[in-house]
This record gives sequence, C-alpha cells and structure tokens, in this order.
Amino acid sequence: MDLIDLRSDTVTRPTPAMRAAMLDAAVGDDVYGEDPTVNALQQRLAADLGFEAGLFVPTGTQSNLVALMSHCERGDEYLVGADAHTYKFEGGGAAVLGSIQPQPIPQDTDGSLPLDKVAAAIKPVDPHFARTRLLALENTWHGRVLPLDYLKAAHDFACERSLAIHLDGARLFNAAVACGVPAREIAKHFDSVSVCLSKGLGAPVGSVLVGSAALIEKARRWKKVAGGGWRQAGMLAAAAQYALDHHVDRLADDHARAAALAAGLGDIPGVKLLGQHTNMVFIDVPADRLRELDVHLREAGIRISIGYLPTLRLVTHLDVDDEGVARTVVAFRTFFAG
Repeated sequence: MDLIDLRSDTVTRPTPAMRAAMLDAAVGDDVYGEDPTVNALQQRLAADLGFEAGLFVPTGTQSNLVALMSHCERGDEYLVGADAHTYKFEGGGAAVLGSIQPQPIPQDTDGSLPLDKVAAAIKPVDPHFARTRLLALENTWHGRVLPLDYLKAAHDFACERSLAIHLDGARLFNAAVACGVPAREIAKHFDSVSVCLSKGLGAPVGSVLVGSAALIEKARRWKKVAGGGWRQAGMLAAAAQYALDHHVDRLADDHARAAALAAGLGDIPGVKLLGQHTNMVFIDVPADRLRELDVHLREAGIRISIGYLPTLRLVTHLDVDDEGVARTVVAFRTFFAG
C-alpha cells in the first residue's frame, strides 16, 4: 500500500525525469561562481521575476536570513507578522545571527499586516529605539493568498516611509497560480523575494533569493558566513530548473485536490472544516481522539501532522493523486463512524 503523506508539500520526491535531469547536469564549484547550472538557475529566476540577480541557497530559512541581514544592519528592526515564518519558525535567526530586532504585528485572517498597525510600529529616529528598516510579508501564508491590491498598497506604504520590503515567497508560485497571474506580478511589489523550490514545485533541495545586484552581492557573503557555501550544486539546480519547467502549472491540480479533500472531510460528523486555501486544508477534531486518530491513519497508510492541538493541517502536493484524496476521506469517515 502506497503511503499518502499529507504532512507538508516538503515531502515530495524527485520524479524519474527530474532525477535524469540531475544526472545530466553540468557542474562546477559554486563557491568560485563556476557552476554553470547554478548560474543559469539564478539568472533565470531573477529575469523571470523582474530582478537583477539571484542567489541559490540550501534552504528557505537561509534565504530569508541572508535577505534580512542584507537589508538591515546590527541594531536595525524589521516589521513582520506575529505568525509569520520568518519570525516564528526560523529559530530567531535574524536576532541570533544578525542582531536584527523583529517587531511582530498581529496579522489579519488573510495574512496581511494592517498598514495602520505597521505605521504605528515604526520607530522614531532616536537613539532610544532600533532603526526600522524593513517590512517583511509572506505569500502564501497558511495557504492564504495576499490580495494583489494589498501588495500594491504595502509597496506604496513602504516607499513613502523609506522602508525596504521583502517577501517570504516560499509558495510564491501557488499564490500566482491561485491569482491567475505571472509570478512577477506579485514579485514586482518587493525589493527582494525568497522562492522555495522544494515545496510544491517538488525539487529535493533549495531556494533562490532575488533582488538588486548590490543586495545579492551582500547576501552572497552572508550565505558563506552562515555556512551556505556549496560546491558542485548544479545537480540540485538542475532539479530546480526541471521543477520550474514542468511543475508550476500543475500546482492548480494540488489546489483542486485540496478542495476535493475539504469537501470530503467537511460532511463527516466529528470533523469541523475550518477552511481550504490553495493546497492546504485545515480541520478541527476532538482533542481527546488525536492519538487514536493518528494510529488509525498510520494503519491506513496515511500520515498527517498530529500534535497536541485539535487543529490539523493537511497539505496536497505532487505525490498526492485523486486516489490518495479518496483514501484519506474514507479513512477519516471510517474512524469517526466507529
């Protein structure tokens, strides 16, 4: 029985065709800037998203970290969502390694930061305060797509206040597919964008940070400082190139399967559907049955992230097909019928 893994879209495995592209990749030493496949990937994503330069790094966390450290100096501050990945789920790296102070701001339910609250959080120019330098947004956020008109408003707001603006676009292409626009229509509102290739796009490793040539040159140094120098990385870049060629448009399939999963779970007594956003489904189940549910699903060949909270997230991706969605619904229905 094939395993259905709905914990995250990070669990995808390279397809046979992607593995073949990796095998055929031209490689060189990337620390010397000599890996042709890495260089091609960096140039491609920068051009596609409307920027001067790009930097291929091992992880999305490192991509965001070097972006923050390139925008800000020691003692500076960035404004960020209180439930944003760069603030809550990246080990406090900006503060620990960059001496950059985060100023968390409660997000609205769609993931946006209310601009009046952002304005109120900007510090005066005074030695008592950290210097507010950067506004950081996330798209998608828990699967939610930031509205295009909000992105323009946030960009204009940042420009008026001389703030740089960074996007944690780990799932940028999910947002673009959901909006029906090219990804550069989202990216154009930002000074830098981090894009993850190893989530819904299905590459095994890597993110790309894009921005101005000057910003990326600073980020390249911080990447090395943060231990991100790698050598013949072209095999990984080839997987990323393949993903960009073949796995962007099909993100719509993940969104459709998430909608089908939500519809199937939503009418099961004992399951409360909280919402479906792009490739993510959120449900509540009785807290006292979590452990029992986990065992039942594992026996059915299904994995989801189950902790101690009744709210569960199920994520569709490249390795989840229609039959996997149907099996998951049946497994939940069987459990709650017992």
